[in-house]
Amino acid sequence: MPQPRRPALGSLALIAIVVGASAAVFAYTAGWFSHERLTPTRLVDALAPPAGPSLGHRRNHAKGICFTGEFDANGAGSELSKAQVFAPGQYPVLGRFNLATADANAPDATVRVHGLGIRIATPDGQEWRSAMIDAPVFPVSTPQGFYELLLASASKEANAMKNFIAAHPEFAAFGDWAKNTPWTDSYAEDRFNSLDSFIFIDNAGAEHVVRWSLLPAAQPVSISPDDLAKRGPDYLEQEIAQRVAGAPQRWTMVVTISSPGDPTADPSKAWPGDRRSVEVGTLVVQQIEAEANGPCRDINFDPAVLPTGMQTSDDPFPAARSAAYMRSYDLRTAEAKDYPRDATGTKP
Repeated sequence: MPQPRRPALGSLALIAIVVGASAAVFAYTAGWFSHERLTPTRLVDALAPPAGPSLGHRRNHAKGICFTGEFDANGAGSELSKAQVFAPGQYPVLGRFNLATADANAPDATVRVHGLGIRIATPDGQEWRSAMIDAPVFPVSTPQGFYELLLASASKEANAMKNFIAAHPEFAAFGDWAKNTPWTDSYAEDRFNSLDSFIFIDNAGAEHVVRWSLLPAAQPVSISPDDLAKRGPDYLEQEIAQRVAGAPQRWTMVVTISSPGDPTADPSKAWPGDRRSVEVGTLVVQQIEAEANGPCRDINFDPAVLPTGMQTSDDPFPAARSAAYMRSYDLRTAEAKDYPRDATGTKP
């Protein structure tokens, strides 16, 4: 199914109002807008690098590339959720490979975390949006902890990170992954994980607390950051474009079901490896497009946008991310005049 290049201004405004209202409801119910607590503005401002934000870009995961494709559902997911996206069939996907950095021009070899955002649309007019990363756990257990991590990372105090880690022992699992797990030389070789917990509701009304992952069909190839740097600052975008031009790339979507006692509100804690999982379909990436004129530039991969049959859990991050994404969207759309010109010399 063809994807629209860019929504009309009126449509964008309507989307912003709907998503913004949803984000506000989620964040309010999470207690996130209390004066004593973290706000979207404070969090988004803390993401800015020392030289300032990349104007016109997302405030985090600023460097990325668009793709279109489809989700081939095998029907097995209907056991867990009544969402139409799990009924057997093919559903159009709009997505974005990205790097977890606030610098849109960051060299690939300087960014440890790779990300993937997808939007799956179904004929009933609903959408499932998801933002995943390749790490198996999140660095911290709360949005406040993430804010403190950003402050510590930017601090000029010698012991800032040491003090942060002492106050957040959960960071150790992420730190171990970042230090010891081999880097991959392609987005196509990454496993992407939701990390946040969600609730799937089946046709009988039963609820299942789940997380999901996308497992690559491509065999991972290890590469050192030094060797990745030698391939150029934008190698990952160039490589995935060439790879997909040669053949569609595939990931198997696996949904993992929690057991009683599993930490559903803390994405810094992995679930035991013996938890039941269900293969629900395959993500097929069929075409890569540059972000400047691509179909994903004006999309928020807001994890709180869910179809009937899915809802957020007690995990606080989807609400926090939803509100922060909306704040980032407002900023970057207001900075459209600052967005870099594309290869034709015109504004995207």
